Amino acid sequence: MAKRLQVIVQDPEYRDIQRAARLRRVSIAEWVRQALVQARRSEPGREAASKLDVLRVAARMEFPTGDIDQMLKEIERGYGSGVKP
Repeated sequence: MAKRLQVIVQDPEYRDIQRAARLRRVSIAEWVRQALVQARRSEPGREAASKLDVLRVAARMEFPTGDIDQMLKEIERGYGSGVKP
């Protein structure tokens, strides 16, 4: 469902927006919608926070691990084995 958004800007700012929209050959409303989408994408947002929460939980866990050098050797050896996943 669409919602109406009203924003009040000063005349010089309105003229700048109008000019930018004209250069892109879109309406002012479309230019503003695109600018808002771009601004939202540049914000870290909840997705990043959610990923950090998962990492924090995982960091508290104790899983069996091996020596990194040994694991890398085993991985490399597997590459040359000719076995397809």
